[in-house]
Amino acid sequence: MTQLELFQKTMAHEYTGHFLFGCSFIPETLTQFRKRYNLPEDVSFEKRFGAYEPWMVSLTPPGDIPQSERDFSRYFKDIEIPSNAFINGHGVLEIPGSLFHFTRYISPLRNITSVEECWSFPFEDHYGWSDEGMAQRVEEAHKNGKVAMGWAGHQYETAWQIRGYEQFLMDMIAEPAIPIYILGRIHDQVLKRFIALAKAGVDVIQSGDDVATQRSLIMNPETWRRFIKPLQKELYDVARAINPNVKIWYHSDGDISDILPELVEIGVDILNPVQPECMDLGWVKREFGKHIVFDGTIGTQTTMPFGSPDEVRKTIAENKKLYGYDGALIFSPTHVLEPDVPPENIMAFFEECAKEG
Repeated sequence: MTQLELFQKTMAHEYTGHFLFGCSFIPETLTQFRKRYNLPEDVSFEKRFGAYEPWMVSLTPPGDIPQSERDFSRYFKDIEIPSNAFINGHGVLEIPGSLFHFTRYISPLRNITSVEECWSFPFEDHYGWSDEGMAQRVEEAHKNGKVAMGWAGHQYETAWQIRGYEQFLMDMIAEPAIPIYILGRIHDQVLKRFIALAKAGVDVIQSGDDVATQRSLIMNPETWRRFIKPLQKELYDVARAINPNVKIWYHSDGDISDILPELVEIGVDILNPVQPECMDLGWVKREFGKHIVFDGTIGTQTTMPFGSPDEVRKTIAENKKLYGYDGALIFSPTHVLEPDVPPENIMAFFEECAKEG
């Protein structure tokens, strides 16, 4: 059975005894794992373990965007920028920290006081981006038995990074015109990606936002319903109007129990990462298992870094019975694997996920 066929069975909630599985690493973890098991750089995890490796599909940016059109330097004239810092594609200054890949964000719109000050900000614009070759890549993926997938981007996360975390949450209460405008500009670009991916015929469109802490939503559910839910719903509705068969993959860390019924209502098909440290996975399966596929369930705050290889295997075997009895489960750790995850636990993850039954 190809990965595409297994994906189709998974989405249809048809148990086969096999599960899609995969994980992502930061470079230090990957190097550590390859060295421990003598895996050459040119050996993929799909070839070695049968891991899930969808073919990614995306728009192509034009190569001649004048740098002056997206000059963010004026937003950081009041601070001294370290030599190792960089400004990302959204105009956010990232200052590397002392712990691996983590950086500190300095938001370009942190000092504004009115929505009018947002109008001149050079938000990302997909004008001139090309969809050439996207449909052909989907066709090629399917010919090779692979799933075609596209990442459409964040909305809330990108918005608060541009404005500032606390400022954005405060704006939602005190200055709603600011978050409405920022979210709207970002939504325009995410919607363009959704439309292009749906037209290309991908199997899955990925999106989502971290809208929860370990205990609850970051904001009041009513605030989420006002500012974020309508944008998500439009993305899904537009994509499905173009391609009724496309599946929606939604990510949020934390406990999103309060909005889970509404995510199902607006059309989420695959929920990631279904974090076991802060969500009742049994409750989620009982209440929503008929509607969604789990992608995740293996804790990166518990099992992967702190369990033994046997405990990793036991957790996976139990999850197959508890949450995969209907086939609607894709195995993955709930976040990128950090260097505190022993290579032996990663090997246990791959080997146990690959077992039939």
